[in-house]
Amino acid sequence: MIAKMPIALALLLLAATTAHAQLENADPMRGQGSAAVCAACHGQDGNSIVGEYPNLAGQHADYIFEHLQYYKSGERQNAIMLGQAANLDEQTMADLAVYYESLEAEIGETPEELAATGRSIYMGGIAEKGVPACVSCHGPAGMGIPSSGYPRLSGQKVQYTMDQLMLYRSGERSGYGQAAVMNEIATELTDDEIQALASYVRGLYAPDVAAE
Repeated sequence: MIAKMPIALALLLLAATTAHAQLENADPMRGQGSAAVCAACHGQDGNSIVGEYPNLAGQHADYIFEHLQYYKSGERQNAIMLGQAANLDEQTMADLAVYYESLEAEIGETPEELAATGRSIYMGGIAEKGVPACVSCHGPAGMGIPSSGYPRLSGQKVQYTMDQLMLYRSGERSGYGQAAVMNEIATELTDDEIQALASYVRGLYAPDVAAE
């Protein structure tokens, strides 16, 4: 007898297939036109000029597409993004996603005094607190894993990364996608460890990118 696929898994696979189809048919030129309203927070080139807002340039299209859906549904809470996503259809979300993925992310730097601590946590975790190494999900250069729910962290704004880790720690950012994983990890991080991690990923790049 062939076992039936659990309904939840079937729905996840259907959602992933639908997202893939939307992104396959997405147009970055249409996305560029739709992005005009996004520039005030995320910058003309997808690199924000305000630390509280994330860089979107170079982020995985599937991640952006998925999170625009979370904002629209209210699963991910943010008053500004709820308003921005409320009237977006899936095609526009997909167009925006592939547009931002096509842009070049800015290169940042890690303060020397925070580099050692940040690197230690990112690459090795904190064994005594059961904190896993960030590298296992986000990669050695912070590039994340496309189609996995694990985003690119490389070059992200320090303040934004700190804010998100604190939201995960408090449980204010929870209840969707991979959020439960981050809730568990962030609960064990101190403010100083969060600052060191955020600063480290700000200056984390693949060697060929950092050398340009």
